[in-house]
Amino acid sequence: MIHLFINAGSASAGGGLTYLRNVATELSRRGDVRATLLLSRQGKTAVSSLDHEPGFPRLRLLQHPGEGSAASRYWREQLHLPRMIRSSGADVLLSTSNVGLRNSPVPQILLSRNALYTTPEFFRDLRARGHYSLWITESCKSILAKRSIHRAECTIAPSAAFAQELRTWSGREVIAVHHGFDTEAFFASQNIPEELQEKLRATEGCVRLLFVSHYNYYRNFETLLRALALIRRQLAPRPVRLFLTCQLRAELNPGSYRANSAASLVRELGIDEEVVQLGALPYESVHHLYQACDLYVTPAYAESFAHPLVEAMAAGLPVVASDLAVHREICGDAAIYAPKFSPVGFADKISDLMKSGERRKQLGEAGRRRSADFSWADHVDQIVGIARQLASAKRLHLPMTADMCS
Repeated sequence: MIHLFINAGSASAGGGLTYLRNVATELSRRGDVRATLLLSRQGKTAVSSLDHEPGFPRLRLLQHPGEGSAASRYWREQLHLPRMIRSSGADVLLSTSNVGLRNSPVPQILLSRNALYTTPEFFRDLRARGHYSLWITESCKSILAKRSIHRAECTIAPSAAFAQELRTWSGREVIAVHHGFDTEAFFASQNIPEELQEKLRATEGCVRLLFVSHYNYYRNFETLLRALALIRRQLAPRPVRLFLTCQLRAELNPGSYRANSAASLVRELGIDEEVVQLGALPYESVHHLYQACDLYVTPAYAESFAHPLVEAMAAGLPVVASDLAVHREICGDAAIYAPKFSPVGFADKISDLMKSGERRKQLGEAGRRRSADFSWADHVDQIVGIARQLASAKRLHLPMTADMCS
């Protein structure tokens, strides 16, 4: 039985918690793996709900020693993790936060999931917004992330497109292992929050567009908001509503992104009524929102995988996405693509699609088929397989080559 030490201390919201919850679920179901999970407070809450799983005792949960800023967490990890790993008896370290351990006592697999470090538009965006403190922070993180790729025995990206970006950026081999999706678990809950029910009742008869994300810059909210003002005119007299799973207030979103520019744009464009700011929804309830909407839209200019695309496809929701290599890889022919910074391009694609029920049906059916290609069991199988090869090489004192990760 192999023993994994999983450092997931940075998983505190959004896709990080989604990944952690699903991987922990799969690990708890396997009889050939033990895992020690180092978790944030939010991560520990998410994983503790798995204590009904038969294999849960094989998962040992530890509280991360570095709650607080990213810098504080990083230095505490470098100081305390080697001792914690040795004490656990783990065979392989799985670092999930893009930045790995400098001196790991066991072979290290680095999961690199942050596309910002390889996206020049993001750093230009920060400078254009005058958000220089975040520019400095992210620049420092990118240096550590690149060094981590060089230190790790194996680096894994969640898509082939992003793996290629990382190879070009770092000069090192990176392999692609798609994230998964659990259809049964995603659609299991029948509970709809009362506030969501009220919002849906109030928008009956409207064209409902959906964008699932907390507010940040790289998801490119402003392009979608400008497109919404155009869509409203193009689809008149039928009203249009854009559902957001966030609120355009900085204090209500994780991270340090300033949402005031997006909030001001909503007022400037006169689309206050069209933008429905739901705030964060419980994960087990969000499928009801997908199923109630007409289209899923994402204008993101940086992505490494994008879980909501798979969720939308599983719900049979047609997708209009920014024309990124990652989006094309994940959605294939189940989406229509628009230039990432073009409000007119998004407006035209969305309006044309809303005028063709047959095309929406075709995309929805293609999406359901495509979503079935993503499996958390397959994802964990590949991670465990790589870990076994690295652990075996360590025991036999063999050199650890890139071939072991393929």
